[in-house]
Amino acid sequence: MNLDLVDKLKDHPELISDATDQQYTITHVSWQAYEALLADLGDDFPGLRVHYLEGTLEITMPGRKHEVSKENISRLLSVYFEETRTRFYGLGSTTFKREANRRGAEPDVSFCVGTDKAFPDIAIEVIQTSGGINKLDIYQGLNVPEVWFWQKGNFAVYHLREEGYELIDRSECLPDLDLTLLATSIQSTEPLDAVIEFRTTIRKSLS
Repeated sequence: MNLDLVDKLKDHPELISDATDQQYTITHVSWQAYEALLADLGDDFPGLRVHYLEGTLEITMPGRKHEVSKENISRLLSVYFEETRTRFYGLGSTTFKREANRRGAEPDVSFCVGTDKAFPDIAIEVIQTSGGINKLDIYQGLNVPEVWFWQKGNFAVYHLREEGYELIDRSECLPDLDLTLLATSIQSTEPLDAVIEFRTTIRKSLS
């Protein structure tokens, strides 16, 4: 297996800040090699996202648009939690993995809701490229209740059932959240204005 990508990134850090996402997939990767890669990356490349599914490794180098969306989502959801007095625990892009199921993921944004847990209640993925590893398969193996995909200005929300993930119209972890309002706010070209307006709208809905 060739993991020279790590050395390439160390020699050319400018690759990480490219305008668009760059995605690399490597097959026939053992669990031990996956864990070794995570250790090798360490804190040197905090922006990278690494996903692992039964021997297939996917490394994503997020571009500017990806990171802007991620930050906006995280910021606005934090506002929602604050205004609705919903207890939350932000886990960011923490690495979640289960060796027994040969699965590992680093979501763009993740939260535990209500109580702190080993795995998040909500994992959010910002999608800028097509194809790639099946992330729902990964999260099912990690038993994450809800997975949100942000793509082309909309959320696709999946909730875990006994038979697998089901696409739903409204989050069951946050049933009162207006996803249309959230989506509109995420796409604002002025994040500060978006936060202020989002907060004001939520307060009005609660009064």
